[in-house]
Amino acid sequence: MLYLNIHEAKTHLSQYLQQILAGERVLLCKRNVPVAEIRALPQRLTALRPIGLAKGEFSVPASFFEPLPDDVLNAFEGH
Repeated sequence: MLYLNIHEAKTHLSQYLQQILAGERVLLCKRNVPVAEIRALPQRLTALRPIGLAKGEFSVPASFFEPLPDDVLNAFEGH
């Protein structure tokens, strides 16, 4: 972990960027007291998730498609 005073970070941030992207964390300090942390964001996934990852893991019962009871419908509608 790198400790940088704010002036040094403002002056040389582009030099520290490669280290940050490699996983290094930077603590920004004001008068040698840590006040903030700079770290790389997680990398975005570039591959699409395949369809059907949970196929066969569960089934939807036929009762799912039946109408809800009146008391439940009334609760949704605020009655």
